[in-house]
Amino acid sequence: MLSGVIARVRPYRVLATAILLPGFGHVISGFALRGLTLQMFMILMAWITWHVTPPERDIVGRLAGGLFVYALSIVDAYRLSQLRFARRYRESSR
Repeated sequence: MLSGVIARVRPYRVLATAILLPGFGHVISGFALRGLTLQMFMILMAWITWHVTPPERDIVGRLAGGLFVYALSIVDAYRLSQLRFARRYRESSR
């Protein structure tokens, strides 16, 4: 039942969700484990860069590792959603 709901999500909604809620764009696209993994890597990389950078660095510099993984997860969620949507559209037009 849930797979039918997941299959109907449009890529732009996944993009908006991925921007607002890190990792959740993957969840509504049907890639829950991937979303959770990316969330854990965001936290891990943010923690590492926070402890490696000097205290004088601004907040963006201190969290750069986590923000980098966050940016990659947005692009990845949107790309996966587009591929799934295109495949479903191709199959329904046959």
